[in-house]
Amino acid sequence: MATCTSGASNATLIVPLRRMMPASMAPYATPSKPLSRFGPITAILWIALLAGTLDISENIIFNAFRHVTPYMIFQYIASGLVGMKSFDDGIASVALGIAIHYAIALAWTVIFFAASRRLEILVLRPVICGLLYGGVVYVIMNFVVLPLTRVPHAEKAITLASRINGVAALLFCIGLTIALLVRRQAERTAQHAQS
Repeated sequence: MATCTSGASNATLIVPLRRMMPASMAPYATPSKPLSRFGPITAILWIALLAGTLDISENIIFNAFRHVTPYMIFQYIASGLVGMKSFDDGIASVALGIAIHYAIALAWTVIFFAASRRLEILVLRPVICGLLYGGVVYVIMNFVVLPLTRVPHAEKAITLASRINGVAALLFCIGLTIALLVRRQAERTAQHAQS
């Protein structure tokens, strides 16, 4: 992603953002007092960990009522990479499933975090943007990514309850969670800049 290096270019980009932001968040758009270079990375990792944990916890609870164990859930996730072999690989495929799940959560977090640096609306309106983002994640994961993986195809059509649960999980556990935490990170950045 291209970045502006001249002070004049940065000022041009910052002025519209400052006009739209509440006064308390104006320093978020000011590059003169940057955080440590590890600040955003740490924030991204924590946001991804929390969003991924909320998402998988909701999935585990929902599937418990269908007698699907966490072990089976993670093996299913791993099957996206290794196919049906994952159901014979025991704990190794469970570990792979966990790694894949959190890698996906991290990828969606990085995308939103990076976009929030360019599109100030994502920080200013985290609820609506987060819910919309969750919807985008659902569409891409279910209609673009999953068909390209090696997960076993369901013999029956997905139930309405499963569909609603899948949409709600990504709207609230992924989209909204990421957006609200990115907003919180922006506020902390503003406070740090003021101190």
